[in-house]
Amino acid sequence: MKEAYICYCGLYCENCAVMAKVAPASKILYDEMKKAGFEEIIHSIPGGDGFWLFLKDMARDGVCSSCKDGGGNPGCAVRVCAKEKGVEVCALCEKYPCDKFAAFFQGYPALKQDNALLREQGMNAWARLQDGRRMSGFTYTDGR
Repeated sequence: MKEAYICYCGLYCENCAVMAKVAPASKILYDEMKKAGFEEIIHSIPGGDGFWLFLKDMARDGVCSSCKDGGGNPGCAVRVCAKEKGVEVCALCEKYPCDKFAAFFQGYPALKQDNALLREQGMNAWARLQDGRRMSGFTYTDGR
């Protein structure tokens, strides 16, 4: 498990569809388009130059980084609060769950149970769950 990918809210970046599915797909698409000669003609397609640069960057550098590494919404209320309080994961905060989580729980149904596991059984149990999900191909969008 990569600790940098443990988000303040309790999500794990490697189980996000963007990182688990979109990033690898962007590499395949870029490689296939390059083999097919798109690099030579992309400038003649409206919007092609911007798309090619975006795809190339995504294939080379990945799609995003964790909120702890500066990725995501810098104004995220959960991140701002966690940083102010000095907590690594909100589930470990004495005031968890707070009102900042209502939208997270709606968008990520597994998050409430995951954070309960983290509070009750600790980081090792939570990490085993996330690693098992990652190995099985799970992404958070699967539960929507």
